[in-house]
Amino acid sequence: MIGVGLIGSGFISDTYADALQDVRNAALVAACSRDLARARTLTAKWAPEAACYDDMAALCADPAVDLVVIAVPNEAHLDAVRVAAVAGKGVVCTKPLARTGDEAAEILKVVRDAGVWHGYAESSVFSPNIAKAHEMVTAGAIGDLLTMRAREAHSGPHAPHFWDAQTAGGGALLDMGCHTVESARHFFGKDNPITEVFAWGATLAHADRTTGEDTAIALLKFAGGQLATVESSWIEKGGMQLRHELVGSAGRLVTDTSATPVWGFIEHPAGYLVEKADADTGWVYPVPEEARAYGFSQEMRHFVDCFARGETPLETFEDGVIVNRVLDAAYTSMRSGTWEKVQVPA
Repeated sequence: MIGVGLIGSGFISDTYADALQDVRNAALVAACSRDLARARTLTAKWAPEAACYDDMAALCADPAVDLVVIAVPNEAHLDAVRVAAVAGKGVVCTKPLARTGDEAAEILKVVRDAGVWHGYAESSVFSPNIAKAHEMVTAGAIGDLLTMRAREAHSGPHAPHFWDAQTAGGGALLDMGCHTVESARHFFGKDNPITEVFAWGATLAHADRTTGEDTAIALLKFAGGQLATVESSWIEKGGMQLRHELVGSAGRLVTDTSATPVWGFIEHPAGYLVEKADADTGWVYPVPEEARAYGFSQEMRHFVDCFARGETPLETFEDGVIVNRVLDAAYTSMRSGTWEKVQVPA
């Protein structure tokens, strides 16, 4: 069994703890939060025997912890990775890896210098819908992949730290575009780099809450000539939107992770329905087994299996650095109004 220590106690920490229930060879053995009561609430729900800490170093020093999962705000990723690396523990970090490409590169340097195993927790490429579409594209079902349009949209983040663009590092594009940028790399091939980016972003509906963009569009040009359009929005009511449209020389594929087999009109609330539901009565579209539908269970299973075998996972901190570099170019393009080169050091 791989002992997992979870740093963080918010929404994504709860999701990761849920996902770990599906990993047969791992157990949540410790949790950490600055508010010890929150760590205890999380473990009471998912792993009553787990140890609770209010200090990251103490969790990482726990001999029962083999693999550390970091699920804290963007600005805390670097410090958390440093603590885990000093302890010699394997580390998985939630998305985005960092606030900028330079900070992401520093995080990568930390784990490389320490020689510790690392995984970048980008869930979208592990979701069942996208995994199946990727399998079909790889098999040549739609010929040569030519363009992709990916959209992630909802009405805004749960956690207040995402609204603070200066501290978080950006707005909707950083928060959600990290998913769609990486899914574009996944489909077009990581040996086919994104070379240029053109982007637009604005604060259309939440100027009272954030100085960051609440909606953005970015065009990603690949070395092979293909194009991906990624859309990120915090201004859409009515629940989560997660959609990919893939166009090839011999067909097209569409995935819609927000589509659900359960829907209806209700007059009385029935509890939690889905992330970012916005309403609990009227027309509702609950997502069964949400952690599995969005790929969290699959990614945790993959990371634990790769860590146990000492293998490199599908998503590493190297991927996180590239995503941050692409997003850097997008933010530069928002300011310049022109195509910008992606600056990825050799």
